[in-house]
Amino acid sequence: MKNSRFTEEQIIQILKEGEGGSIADILRRYNIAKGTYYAWRSKYSGLELPEIKRLKKLEEENRKLKQLLAEAQLDIVALKDIVSKKW
Repeated sequence: MKNSRFTEEQIIQILKEGEGGSIADILRRYNIAKGTYYAWRSKYSGLELPEIKRLKKLEEENRKLKQLLAEAQLDIVALKDIVSKKW
């Protein structure tokens, strides 16, 4: 996943500016795409910084758990393959 050039704090600031001003001006000022702005808005709408940090932590934990599950499933398949060859 590509890292954003903006921090969560900056994203929240940009979104707050968007609530009160022209979105086109904000997009030009920060050199971001319209799709990026709306993706941020859908992801971060109504969230404050502590909640965003918690969300990032949960997403990272979820990624690690998915990786562990995938590795465990590969081990199971390999063990089944070994057992089936012995019989």
